[in-house]
Amino acid sequence: MTDHTNPVIDATRHPELLVWLAERQSAFPHWADQAGGADRFDFTPGSLGTLDDLIRETFDSPEDIDSQRRRDDFVQGAVWYVGEMMCRKHGMVWQYTPEPLDDGTYPPLFDPTDTPALDTPCVAFPDAGPYEGFYPLNILRRMLIDEDETGMPVEERLVDVLDPAYLTDEDDDEQ
Repeated sequence: MTDHTNPVIDATRHPELLVWLAERQSAFPHWADQAGGADRFDFTPGSLGTLDDLIRETFDSPEDIDSQRRRDDFVQGAVWYVGEMMCRKHGMVWQYTPEPLDDGTYPPLFDPTDTPALDTPCVAFPDAGPYEGFYPLNILRRMLIDEDETGMPVEERLVDVLDPAYLTDEDDDEQ
């Protein structure tokens, strides 16, 4: 069990992150089979379209992904797959830098009792600072938003994360 009172300095070596990554990589063949077949999830841009369709068929809103559903095998696999695609395409690395809670402790990865924005792994460029990454869980959630805070239509697709322009968009610091 991880000590939730002291953060780990190297966000790429956080013990919970390393366990989660090993579990997700090991579970990937089964996840892919359950999600429609391993041949559909081959780390090509087209596979993100397949995952995009599955997310939209499975969830109606970002809130559907929140709470306990974000711990479901399907969501966990989707988070890993999107992040892994970004790592492979953009040379990013996985990180986990938990944000301290009000009582000074740190939440566990995918905290089952709460849903703070930063209790999930992110992918970031190797030289990025804390909280400067892209959170695959939030990317999945954002796909299900129909309009932005000003009422303008939003149409995000998972394949967008492979476009270098996605990484420089001003709104990305909220991901």
